[in-house]
Amino acid sequence: MPLGLRKKKNKSRESSNLVENEEVSGHAGVGKSAVNGGGLPPPPASLRPKLVFHTQLAHGSPTGRIEGFTNVKELYGKIAEAFNLSQDEILFCTLNTHKIDMEKLLGGQIGLEDFIFAHIKGIKKEVEVYKSEEALGLTITDNGAGYAFIKRIKEGSVVDGVKVICVGDHIECINGKNIVGMRHYEVARMLKELPKDQSFTLKLVEPMKAFEMLEPRSRGGGGKTSGDGKIGTGRETLRLRSKGPATVEEMPTEFEEKAVKRVDDLLESYMGIRDTELAATMVEVGRDKKNPDEFAMALDEALGDFAFPDEFVFDVWGAIGDAKQGRF
Repeated sequence: MPLGLRKKKNKSRESSNLVENEEVSGHAGVGKSAVNGGGLPPPPASLRPKLVFHTQLAHGSPTGRIEGFTNVKELYGKIAEAFNLSQDEILFCTLNTHKIDMEKLLGGQIGLEDFIFAHIKGIKKEVEVYKSEEALGLTITDNGAGYAFIKRIKEGSVVDGVKVICVGDHIECINGKNIVGMRHYEVARMLKELPKDQSFTLKLVEPMKAFEMLEPRSRGGGGKTSGDGKIGTGRETLRLRSKGPATVEEMPTEFEEKAVKRVDDLLESYMGIRDTELAATMVEVGRDKKNPDEFAMALDEALGDFAFPDEFVFDVWGAIGDAKQGRF
């Protein structure tokens, strides 16, 4: 439909799964079959990535080995099994750093030599916020398994003035309404629609921190981390999808990296969310489309849950075109 007409706890694992003081080297190996997720049969063996990854709990733990997952929910399940946790305890994962670094957040891709750090639930807190401006200054993302959390706090914003609210905090309730299971764009919309010049209440859960991780609040810029960079130099990644099996692919091209980054920035600007998997899907959908109307129809087909405004679709189309032409 053309633009302008669109409507819009487990038993302990065997000791082979946890290795104390293991030196991390190659992570690829022969894996087991994928778990049966969501009542659906596992994909054929030929489609299952047979890879082994190393993982730790971000606040400190032995090293675990995980394998045989095809999406984010299954990944969390494997981590939970390895550390004898409930899967519901896992808030999000970062790659190659135990810090709450939103630039290292696990999204739709994992490098074959990436080390996975799982951040689990820590202190619960409740805070009252007075909405003195229309915009709160929050960017919301989610972990792909029902938990929305704060990815960025804009300096000088309403929320920046409430120092108990931090980047990485999971938003559990808004004004007493439990929002677990909602997608990040739904949470962002709820926050945006709260009336101005009134107070509202947030129930938050912060990630558990080791003593050495306790530091001044981060606004989520991330920056560059020299000591927590890539462990290896593998040029392939595991691409995780919310629908369909995971696949092993080449590292993103310069076009893909730039286009995904630009589309993710547009998602934040228009919708108050960041989602690299969603941005990558949009770039994938748009790369071979001939005009904005064709792109808009393909987006509606692929991402019907999102009611994207027409001006956003035009800007995304332009961003993909700019990346194709090398204009970034």
